Amino acid sequence: MADNLTNTGENRCLDFIMGLSATAPTTPLKVALVTAAGDDATAGTEVTGGSYARQNLSVGAAAGGATSNSGDLVWSGMPAATIVGWEIWDSAGTPVRLWYGPLNEPKTLSAGDEYKITAGDLDLSIS
Repeated sequence: MADNLTNTGENRCLDFIMGLSATAPTTPLKVALVTAAGDDATAGTEVTGGSYARQNLSVGAAAGGATSNSGDLVWSGMPAATIVGWEIWDSAGTPVRLWYGPLNEPKTLSAGDEYKITAGDLDLSIS
């Protein structure tokens, strides 16, 4: 997903590349699901309820300016909700939102459903 870094994510990338900062995000990075999309400056509305919790993200080394999730992301015991997108946050004491994007199609879940993003399906690129 090109050009979906948050303003904070863009600034941190530029600062790193320009040698102004070597501060990496606090790991593990976490994937959140949202019911209303955010934008560069504002977080979306995160899912709440059921057994929902952000999931740890693992990725392979970037190649060709892109990477994707290297393992399945699975949310069990979801609340009734319509998921429209995702966000990537770090694990700092006050988490920082770094990336966001829409699902290809919104997904409506019933209470207790499982939601999965299969390995390789969360594509991330900078272009």
